[in-house]
Amino acid sequence: MPHDTLAVSAADVDAAADRLAGRIARSPLTYSERLSAQTGARVWLKREDLQQVRSYKGRGATNFIAQLSKDQQRAGVVCASAGNHAQGVAFACAQLGVPARIYLPRTTPRQKRDRVSTLGGIDVEVVVGGDTYDAAATAASEYAEHSGITLVPPFDHPMTIAGQGTLAREITEDLTEPADVLVVPVGGGGLLAGAATYAHERAPHLRVVGAEPSGAASMTAALAADGPVLLPEIDPFVDGAAVRRVGEVTFSLVRAAGASMVSVPEGRICVEMLALYQTEGIVAEPAGALAAAALEQVDIAPGERVVAVLSGGNNDVLRYAEVMERALIHEGRKHYFLVNFPQEPGALRRFLDEVLGPDDDIALFEYVKRSNREIGPALVGIELGSPADLGPLLARMRSSSITVEQIPPDSPMFRFIL
Repeated sequence: MPHDTLAVSAADVDAAADRLAGRIARSPLTYSERLSAQTGARVWLKREDLQQVRSYKGRGATNFIAQLSKDQQRAGVVCASAGNHAQGVAFACAQLGVPARIYLPRTTPRQKRDRVSTLGGIDVEVVVGGDTYDAAATAASEYAEHSGITLVPPFDHPMTIAGQGTLAREITEDLTEPADVLVVPVGGGGLLAGAATYAHERAPHLRVVGAEPSGAASMTAALAADGPVLLPEIDPFVDGAAVRRVGEVTFSLVRAAGASMVSVPEGRICVEMLALYQTEGIVAEPAGALAAAALEQVDIAPGERVVAVLSGGNNDVLRYAEVMERALIHEGRKHYFLVNFPQEPGALRRFLDEVLGPDDDIALFEYVKRSNREIGPALVGIELGSPADLGPLLARMRSSSITVEQIPPDSPMFRFIL
């Protein structure tokens, strides 16, 4: 059922800020020389990755739980999450002395499970079960229904949204001159709804832009359809923003506030994750780098004051191999080919001599010997010194005596590579 678009106001955000005072840290704004030079604007990062839970999720969870009645707080709360929402709820419950039961899917990495337990302490019971977030969410909802305890929503509730909106209030207070553009990552839309609502009322000069991963652009789809729609499928890579359907409340508020949207390719997000790490020394999760990655797609005038929300830093270091792979593919520096090698001595040497350039490197070689005595196929990954080297490489392949087929990035075969 559609909700009132005025379910959250700037006054609600102000009240939430009072509740969070002393419980949630005021995250800093740091000036980015790199992004400023890249865009021609003046760019600051709102460092929510420096929160104790390493994301903004503690804001909404704390504001929600703090407003429950004493009886509701004594009974406890329940939630489901695959990551940051669970940590936000655990932290809020420890701060407020409220017991919680948190459902995590079995796919949740061990360090995230441990982090939830550490943040929640004795107040939190972690229940691991189900192979997907949807399974965990179903279990949490059923438990809430049978037990009567309160389910803490991750984004689609006015109290959660107001808590997330305190981030925008801090930005308007902490910059010495007003910002012109605020770029916010979007999953279910809670942060965007809160930030856009506050800006619409208290800083109408501030243009708020939501950034979604291209593989999960659910708010863009909702605005186009004039209502939340269920995406048939999503790319789960940007796990903190990979939501198939935005909320009713969040959609209504985003539409009413007039926020605009951009969709960012997952590979571009990976490029920004690596740049944040290598240049600024910042470890960002994919959703955390989403707003900064979107800047090249946002219409920004030279010299404008821009804030990009770095929303989270709960990244598993084991993912960096995939991050590097996706970044190289996005930049056009890594390509994959099926090479049919003649079954004769010197075929590989001939490929190296005839095809590879001086700055080309074989990053993957998987040879499959078949019963065909004349040809043996191999999957070959080639990393280029520069994207401009692809044209000459393809020309040498065409003139070579060895048959080569390029695998495009949108091929289903890439699921077996990434």
